[in-house]
Amino acid sequence: MPHHADYSVEDSLADLEILDLLTAPEPPSSPELHKKQAYKRRDADLDPLLLAAAASYGHVTRNHYTHDFFPAVGDPRAEGAYDWTKWQPEAPGARKERKPRLKYESRQAPRSQRLKQAELQDKENGSARTATSPLGCADNLPPPSPKSPTTAPTASTSQSLLPPSPELEVKCMARTRVPTPHGPVFLHLYHNNRDNKEHLAIVVDPAQLQEDAPSVAPHIRSRTLDAVWSESETEMDRITRGAYVGRLSKDSQKPSQPPRQRADVPTSDAIPSPLVRIHSECFTGETIGSMRCDCGEQLDEAIRQIAQPITIPSPSDPTHTVTIPGRGAVIYMRQEGRGIGLLSKIRAYNLQDLGHDTVTANLMLGHGADERGYAIAGAIMRDLGLGADGTEGVRLLTNNPDKMQALEKEGIRIVERVPMVPRSWQRRQHSKLGEELVGVHVHEEDERGKGMTMIGAGEVYGEDLDKYLRTKVLRMGHMLPLLSDLSDA
Repeated sequence: MPHHADYSVEDSLADLEILDLLTAPEPPSSPELHKKQAYKRRDADLDPLLLAAAASYGHVTRNHYTHDFFPAVGDPRAEGAYDWTKWQPEAPGARKERKPRLKYESRQAPRSQRLKQAELQDKENGSARTATSPLGCADNLPPPSPKSPTTAPTASTSQSLLPPSPELEVKCMARTRVPTPHGPVFLHLYHNNRDNKEHLAIVVDPAQLQEDAPSVAPHIRSRTLDAVWSESETEMDRITRGAYVGRLSKDSQKPSQPPRQRADVPTSDAIPSPLVRIHSECFTGETIGSMRCDCGEQLDEAIRQIAQPITIPSPSDPTHTVTIPGRGAVIYMRQEGRGIGLLSKIRAYNLQDLGHDTVTANLMLGHGADERGYAIAGAIMRDLGLGADGTEGVRLLTNNPDKMQALEKEGIRIVERVPMVPRSWQRRQHSKLGEELVGVHVHEEDERGKGMTMIGAGEVYGEDLDKYLRTKVLRMGHMLPLLSDLSDA
């Protein structure tokens, strides 16, 4: 292969020439050799630009040339980089316009202004401001003025600066029939403008399912559910959200009438007032059967008692009696752990295991003994026509006097309090009093063979429950007789 041999010889000669050039003690001085083998400096094109930039613009350094793109040299750099070969110095009198900086404006008034406002309020209230740490208040506002015994309590300064809360409104968003071991109930779901929780109402009124039967008592229905929500709503829209009458089926689909078009049914004095229970959510007692409290048992017992048939004199013949279905409601409030939430409730359980009672555990966590509110419960009851103005009163199933006072403050008329005694305490009370109630016990056991929640028809018992109930009686004023009181009587 002569061609390959010639090519190899030429390459070898070129390599020898480069080797001689690199290893020579001095660069070749021959003019012809210098003309042949002279090599151009790599930075020859950069030096004039670098010197010009350094002399006129002090912020330009060699890095601007190393990392940018120079088409003249053929050095590919990052795409979009500035070509410094086209740079021209600015005119002496030219000034580049700068964009205005954004100004930060605080929504909070200056502290000096807030202090003056607080001092004026203190002068109006006739109280002096106590010296406290400025970090004591989370919102960096002056501490609230102390309550004067001669004047009414005033709200804190931070709350006074907040806009007033809107008027409480509740709206029933949906209603459906739910079969339970105690009979059918109507589950209502409510929204409100006070919190982001979905509260419930479990209405026991099976007479609503008997559309053709004459009504002896007003049906318990939601006014906001039966109202017309929009001019474009259809009958199917109303039926889908639960605004129907009778029993819903493939053959029966009758939407309800708005409240203003509905005829009111007069209530007989012989019919007891609806039985109502305000029940607070309890995941541990209702779902996993905790025996630290009797909440799961209370929910089942409340629906069982409300659903009990009612015997009244016959409207046509007073000498005879008739039986009508029970009626009432359980207002199910999403107020876990007496308003402190499930997280704090679990932590409070650990403090109870250390020997503290339920009230002290809440206080140690920075909560109140009972942080529940009943404004939303009262609004739901008014929407259902339970205890509101112009309607019949209610019988309240509770041991808590504070709950009764709170509902009466919301305008609910309570005609009777029905005690809620734990099943285990009922059994032990009967045995301590020595009553012969064997037949009654058998009857109750037959009735309680089926129930709701994890506890169902059973009963909650144990040392934890007794301690919990005693704390509610002794420290929270619940109207429940203690077993020791019965034994001493």
